[in-house]
Amino acid sequence: MNPTKITVSSGNLFQIASAYLGNALLWYQIAQINGLSDPVISGQITLTLPPPDPTGGNGGLLYA
Repeated sequence: MNPTKITVSSGNLFQIASAYLGNALLWYQIAQINGLSDPVISGQITLTLPPPDPTGGNGGLLYA
């Protein structure tokens, strides 16, 4: 299965995780897969989205 890609021009990873993964606390998964550390998006960017995590993740913590 090919990864899902979206293009956004502003917003934050919390909103995107809520809309596409069903949980705003999963923002860190989008950050990790795209090499980001800041959840705020400025300017246009294409993001790769991970598949939804049925376990619910780790509570929204970003591990480097």
